[in-house]
Amino acid sequence: MTSEQATVVRFHELGGPEVLRLRREPIGVPGPGEVRLRVDAIGINRAEALFRGGHYIEPVRRFPAGLGAEAAGEIELTGPDVSNLRPGEAVSVVPAFSQNDYPVYADRAIVPAAAVVRRPDGVDAITGSATWMAFLTAYGALVEGGGVRPGDTVLLNAASSSVGLALIQVARHLGVRTIALTRTAAKKPALLDHGADEVIVTSTENVPTRVAALTNARGVRMVLDAVAGPGITDLARLVAPEGTLLVYGALSGEPTPYPGVELGLPALTIRSYTMHETSRDPLRLARAEAFVTAGLRTGAFRPVIAGTFPLEEVVAAHTRLDANAHIGKLVLTVQSGLR
Repeated sequence: MTSEQATVVRFHELGGPEVLRLRREPIGVPGPGEVRLRVDAIGINRAEALFRGGHYIEPVRRFPAGLGAEAAGEIELTGPDVSNLRPGEAVSVVPAFSQNDYPVYADRAIVPAAAVVRRPDGVDAITGSATWMAFLTAYGALVEGGGVRPGDTVLLNAASSSVGLALIQVARHLGVRTIALTRTAAKKPALLDHGADEVIVTSTENVPTRVAALTNARGVRMVLDAVAGPGITDLARLVAPEGTLLVYGALSGEPTPYPGVELGLPALTIRSYTMHETSRDPLRLARAEAFVTAGLRTGAFRPVIAGTFPLEEVVAAHTRLDANAHIGKLVLTVQSGLR
C-alpha cells in the first residue's frame, strides 16, 4: 500500500532563506491527541526566521528540520481520544508547540488537537492563518501578563510587525492608549491609520521628551519591548512608577542588561513574556480564544496582511521577511486548498 504524501519545507543546515527546500514526504495518520490537516494557508512569523538561523529561544534539535507553528485549513483525520473535532471542519492552528515536533510549513500536517481552534464563519484561511500568533501575544501581554486597564497608556516598539499591530488593536478595544515607536517616518502614516494613538519616529524625534509631553511627565503604564538589548535601559526610564516593562522579543540579538540598578532601583516591574504562557495553558487559551474570536466576529480584530506567497515561493517569502520593510503579516498559501 502506497503511503500518502505531503509537500513540506525542510532545511538541512542553519542559515538564511536559501537553506529552505521543498520536498515530498510520506504523511502518516494522527496519533492519540492529534489531528491531520489539509493546510490552506500558513502564517509566517519572525520566530521561524530566528529558528532557521539558530537564534530562536529553543535550538533546532535535528536535521532535516521543519518550520512553522501557525496555519489554517481543514481537518482530514482525527486521532484516538479526539472527540471535540471532526473531519471537514475549518480550523486554525494556534502556536502551542515546538517547531521541532510539529512543523506546519506543508500542504498537509499533523498537529496536537489541543492547538486547534475552529474558524468563525466568514473568516477565510488567510485571515485564520495570520491571527493567532499576533493576537494571542497581544492578549496575553496586555490582559494576562500586564493587567492593563481602560485609560492606561502603553508604549510599544516594533509597532509595524503583525504583533505590534495586534497590540494596537487589542489596546484600542480595551480602551488603552498606545504610543508606537518606529525607526522611519515612512511607516508613521500606516501606524496611525491602523489605530495607533501616537507615533514617535525614533530616528528624528527625542523619545523621552515626546513621551513626557504625551503623559504629563508621568510616563506610561507599560512598555512592550520586542527588541531588548542595550536600549532596554532607555525604555525603562519611560515607565511610570509601579508600571511594567514587559520584554516579549529579542530582535536586537544583543545582550540585555538589567536596568534597575542603573536607574536607582525604581518601583518598576520587569518581566519576560512569551505567547506560550497563554497558548500552552488550557484555561488561559480558552479565555484568549473567546476574546479573540469575539473580536474577529465583530470586526474589532483583523490581522493586517502585508503579502501572500505560494508555498513554492517560501524562499522569496523569507527573503522579504528578513528585509523587514513590510507592515503586517506575510502568509504562505497552498493553492489547492484555496481554489
